[in-house]
Amino acid sequence: VQLQASGGGLVQAGGSLRLACSASGSIFGINIMGWYRQAPGKQRELVASKTSGGITDYGDSVKGRITISRDNAKNTVYLQLNSLKPEDTAVYYCNVRIMRTTSITWNDYWGQGTQVTVSS
Repeated sequence: VQLQASGGGLVQAGGSLRLACSASGSIFGINIMGWYRQAPGKQRELVASKTSGGITDYGDSVKGRITISRDNAKNTVYLQLNSLKPEDTAVYYCNVRIMRTTSITWNDYWGQGTQVTVSS
């Protein structure tokens, strides 16, 4: 199983970015798809997640500014970042809970991370 993230970059405060993360490989099923971020010197924190049933969860620092969505047919999760602030600068990682075709257990997989930098 591989996760490929894209869409990071440099943006001015108040701007927007859209991140995408696609899962590929021997996938039987996908449960939760989400995004975490880690800023220098800080712990990794939840940005947003969405279950296969459509239940969403957002970190307190991004509520109202960020929207998570997923395309189950493409095994892809998106993160729309709006009204970005300098404190949103971090490496953003996608996290997906997957059951492989060769397994009966769910396991969490992480993408390689994509840098988001917001200038003031």
